[in-house]
Amino acid sequence: MTDYVLSEETRAKYLKISTASLATALYKRGLRNQFIQNVVPVAPKPVTMVGQAFTLRYIPAREDRNEITVFRNADHPQRVAVETCPPGHVLVMDSRKDARAASAGSILVTRLAMRGAAGLVSDGGFRDAEGIGKLDMPCYHQRPSAPTNLTLHEALDINIPIACGDVAVFPGDVMVGDRDGVIVVPAHLAEELADECLGMESFEDFVLEQVLEGAAVIGLYPPTKDENVQKYQDWRQKTGR
Repeated sequence: MTDYVLSEETRAKYLKISTASLATALYKRGLRNQFIQNVVPVAPKPVTMVGQAFTLRYIPAREDRNEITVFRNADHPQRVAVETCPPGHVLVMDSRKDARAASAGSILVTRLAMRGAAGLVSDGGFRDAEGIGKLDMPCYHQRPSAPTNLTLHEALDINIPIACGDVAVFPGDVMVGDRDGVIVVPAHLAEELADECLGMESFEDFVLEQVLEGAAVIGLYPPTKDENVQKYQDWRQKTGR
């Protein structure tokens, strides 16, 4: 658990940052395994997903514990997670990398969106994926899956450290998702990475512009030639970036 609270100012910065830039910045700090594996957008969205993690852990289902009637329980962890995930947070599900049964369906996911969640991530699958894809809220999973979670998964723990797509996710970590996928930013690095990566995005936009104009990448990316450093500074003054 962390005391870190993502401010609206920092959230706005992350909305402009790609998972690729974050992966590079994390790698510079020795963190090589923060990109959630085998998770893709249910449907591409025009905005980046940004929010702190609120977690749900599934374990393998056992037949005597997971009959369809368990959904009648008011304290069923899957339902409770949907109803208690704070607005602006991302619900992150440890579905054991198993998409043979659904982590959730469109009704629960719609409720999560209506409550103001910033997104949803599962390393399993979702049923009713077409309907989920139509929501404005970004959602990420492995692939569509029709069977109820009860056939393979039991929802057990809420807001504890989990694994999702081979990445450790702690409550309060900052989850960032774009069309490439989802990356996990440890809470204690969230502020410094936001500022550093905004600069990276600016530089890469400059580099891409130069490449489209015919420039060679050697000496430009990275900028090992002084002339390219100066060109970038001039570009920043001109563009206000």
